[in-house]
Amino acid sequence: MDQSGIQPEKMELVVVTHVVDAITFWAQNVTDKINEKINDMLTEKCPIAPILMGRPSSHKVYGARFSEDRCWYRCKVQQQTEDKFYILYIDYGNMEIVSRSDLVELPEELQTTGLAKKYKFWGFHVSSEQDSPLFSQGKSFLHNMIHGKKLRVHKKSVCFDGTILIEAFQGSLDIGEELLKFKFAKVSLPGNRENSLPTVNLQECTGLWPTRNSPGELDTLGSSLGCMPKLRPIFSDQKPQVIKEQKTIIALQPVEKVNVGQESLTEIKALKTDGGGDGQQLCSQDTEQMPNETGSELQRMKEVINEKDLEIKKLKEEGSAIQQHASLLGHQLEEAKLELQTVKESYEKTKDTELKHPATVASRISQLAKKVDSLRKLRESNPCSADEDHLLESITIIMNYRISMPLSSERLELAWKAYDETLANLRGCQTMAEIEPLVNSRNEARGALLAAVDDFLQEVDKLPINERLNKLKEVASSLTAIFSSVMVTEQIEEYSFEKFCEWKGHKQQKIKNVRKTTDEALLALSGWAAKLSKFSCLMEKSSVTEEDVADSVDEILMNADNALCEELSTEFSEQDNQERKIVFNAFRKAMRDIQREQSLLEEVKQMYELNTKFKQELQQWQSGPPKADELSAVKKRIRSLRSQLRWKLVEVSCLEEAEELDLPEILKKKEEIAETRNALFQEISHEKKQYIMLCDLVKRGFPELPMIYPDADINGYMSSAGLLMKSLDRDMFDAEPMRELSGRRPLLSTDFQGQKVVLKCYAVDEESEAKMLEQAAHYHRAQQQNPPTAVPLLALFCGKSDPLAYVIVPHYSNGSLRAIQKSSPLSSCEVRKVMKGVALGLQSLHAASVTHASLHPNNVFAIGREKGIVGDYDLTKTPVQRVFDSGMVAGSISLVAPELKQGQPPSPATDMYAFGGILLWLHVPDFSGTLENEHQNVEFTALDLDAKLLKLLSKLLISSTRLSASEALKDEYFISVDV
Repeated sequence: MDQSGIQPEKMELVVVTHVVDAITFWAQNVTDKINEKINDMLTEKCPIAPILMGRPSSHKVYGARFSEDRCWYRCKVQQQTEDKFYILYIDYGNMEIVSRSDLVELPEELQTTGLAKKYKFWGFHVSSEQDSPLFSQGKSFLHNMIHGKKLRVHKKSVCFDGTILIEAFQGSLDIGEELLKFKFAKVSLPGNRENSLPTVNLQECTGLWPTRNSPGELDTLGSSLGCMPKLRPIFSDQKPQVIKEQKTIIALQPVEKVNVGQESLTEIKALKTDGGGDGQQLCSQDTEQMPNETGSELQRMKEVINEKDLEIKKLKEEGSAIQQHASLLGHQLEEAKLELQTVKESYEKTKDTELKHPATVASRISQLAKKVDSLRKLRESNPCSADEDHLLESITIIMNYRISMPLSSERLELAWKAYDETLANLRGCQTMAEIEPLVNSRNEARGALLAAVDDFLQEVDKLPINERLNKLKEVASSLTAIFSSVMVTEQIEEYSFEKFCEWKGHKQQKIKNVRKTTDEALLALSGWAAKLSKFSCLMEKSSVTEEDVADSVDEILMNADNALCEELSTEFSEQDNQERKIVFNAFRKAMRDIQREQSLLEEVKQMYELNTKFKQELQQWQSGPPKADELSAVKKRIRSLRSQLRWKLVEVSCLEEAEELDLPEILKKKEEIAETRNALFQEISHEKKQYIMLCDLVKRGFPELPMIYPDADINGYMSSAGLLMKSLDRDMFDAEPMRELSGRRPLLSTDFQGQKVVLKCYAVDEESEAKMLEQAAHYHRAQQQNPPTAVPLLALFCGKSDPLAYVIVPHYSNGSLRAIQKSSPLSSCEVRKVMKGVALGLQSLHAASVTHASLHPNNVFAIGREKGIVGDYDLTKTPVQRVFDSGMVAGSISLVAPELKQGQPPSPATDMYAFGGILLWLHVPDFSGTLENEHQNVEFTALDLDAKLLKLLSKLLISSTRLSASEALKDEYFISVDV
């Protein structure tokens, strides 16, 4: 059909989810956006929802576990046969048979109309019967063409059953025309199902395919293609009945994402595009090869997919074994309760009948027979005490197989306490004279600790901890499934188990006595019946007299009836409030004891892992304490390489100052210098690794190492948080001055360990050097808590020939906010992303009690114009000295908070004032107003800024209660920014 005459607004875009036959399919509207929300709700609620009990309602929506992926989807029940349910997945259109355990009740918010609708090509009917191969081929053809794809449909009409009659297009392709072309469908007109109308009549009917070919022409076209395409059906209906009952429909999985027939569909489309003038040539070869190739390819793909599905299904089944077991118990309990209800109704009905109609002997015997039958079924199912029996069994498991804390754990705890005390004494040692006795004391405590560790590990190895944890988890799941409505409160009676067992014992004894009375009454009735049988036999002589048969008949019948009624009443009796309280208290105590034992077992497992690791670590130091020999060897190699580097630098200098330049020799020497420098930096990296290892040993069990090896200066390295590297010197670097950025202190650009870095130089004396190391360590520890948000310090060293200290930081070329705004200002979106990163950096520094006090455009970097990080500060100055630095301005905006000018010390709040000033400057670079006056009443309304930004600026620059960094990050201005 020509779709140019259809108005675009009357077309609907759908995605096909299931194909029924050659002209019928199910699809979802593409504009519906609630599918993911429904899936999330189903995943959350279905595993804990109650299983469907009784007969389902055809109007309600249920949750069903799909057999292929074991995930939950919405459905309606179409038919029930015993405990098998024929269901329709309302959001996808496919059907299957599931068991009762795979159906659950859904809450009210999921009782909505299905997302999938049923569509049918308007004016068509299927050209073959359902059992014919052509029917399967047509279904497979349409499945390969549209399944999982988007179609544009034009609605023509709606049937009484809700099926929507449509015209469908895929791009410029008319799907209906393709079905006619391959004879999978025929045009259907009122009163003429076999399409015998002439072409003229078809063309005159303006509403029914006005541009389609007539049936005669279609026949001709079909014959021109040579033969019907022999597509292998994907949906075979020729399976044995047993297989059909297990899996009746091989349909679209409700969450299917891949169209397995994509390759075959491409081949079919290639066949159809040449169906015009070249159809005669195409039919002779391609149409005969295509079906076979397509069929084999589809078969291979289906085998691969089936193998993967089996693997996934197996994994999911193993993962949900406990949950399924709990569901099965609940399901069995509900079935038993249903059967009990049926028996109870039968009993009540019989009882009413007895009251209304005086019974004759015959009717009394008949009624007794019915009661006996009901009682027999009741005893077989025994539904009343099923949950109580399960609770009693669970209590037995909890009480009799409990694992307590190993006896050796107390000795282990004391050994650890003694060992920690010796370590504390060693850490407080000040002189070498005190070390030896303290080390001996530590070694003795360590030996005792290792013995206690061995005993503990051996005892734990004998305990079935993992098996017990799994059993407790299984018991807790089954109890929760049975007593799902009972809340586990904190106030639990300690003697709940004893009361429950006592009550359960009395109940069992009562039931036992009642059953004994019933058995005796029925035995007496059976004996009377035997006498009656002997008396009634005329063929043999009997010693039974008329008095024996007639004597006490009424009493026997009455006793039997009373006994049956008593037992039925006992079985049908419901728990009173006191009994329910006893049962629920026992359940609560069982759950509490399970949780306590699980916590204890997890603690034992953790202790086992920690002590095992401790034992493994100490095994390598059994022969003696750790040594710093490797560190000494590395330092020796560093000194040798540094000496070689100096000589080579002198040689190059001499060659460059000679009267005749020997360029080849100079280049050779420079290459040697580069190799020596790289080897030197590599050894320095090895030195740092040795320091890290030794510091770790000091913390874990060898605090005497700094005093044993004083030349290593382990304490200095630890106090600087790993920054101080004494082996570095300024002469090692091939550095160039950064004159454009150097102000009050020189900056040098160089390479260090394969990275472009900046050397910041600080003039220091003995006092300021100690202060610098302290501030650098404090900043470094804070920066390590959230590395991406603040500039890292790579290393710190002091010059050996000059009173200078050097800090190594990464080199961000033209990355400062001042440089970026000068060359290519950030957009509003980029400003939000960059400043959110700055707020994150301030948040991490403030959390570590670090006040930056030097936040200005030169000290904030925008990496890639999107990632904002906070720069380091002058480590030789105090926060008060830094905050009154002349660089604390952004344009004409002062970044010094008003309270600082009043004499208050710098704080995180003053950092946030500077943050707000930079944010204002980025949006209004030429701002010339004032941010401080007597009443703190600054108006931003004339600046034409975003309302959210104005609100944030007022909270940072004007409000007396300034936002913290964490509060600013939660502001609406930043809430939607992804960094």
